[in-house]
Amino acid sequence: MPDLSLAVVSALGLATVLSAAIAVTRTNLLRAVVAYAVSSACLAALFYLFASPYAAALELTVGAGLVAVLFLVSLVLTGTEEEMPS
Repeated sequence: MPDLSLAVVSALGLATVLSAAIAVTRTNLLRAVVAYAVSSACLAALFYLFASPYAAALELTVGAGLVAVLFLVSLVLTGTEEEMPS
């Protein structure tokens, strides 16, 4: 059983880091916001696995929920979801 929990924690940690890197490097803002939400949800799952359910709930509601939705609403209202020229 410890091998399974180590594999789950490693997979969630890798998913968190990869999706955070995608969120930072993407020029498409909509994809960056979705990657940020995925990263925050994976981080909340890690908090829960490390026996911190209150931090997990806070990260899930504020990080993945509230902030991501605010970013998406601001993108829709400003109409800047197209890619920036490089």
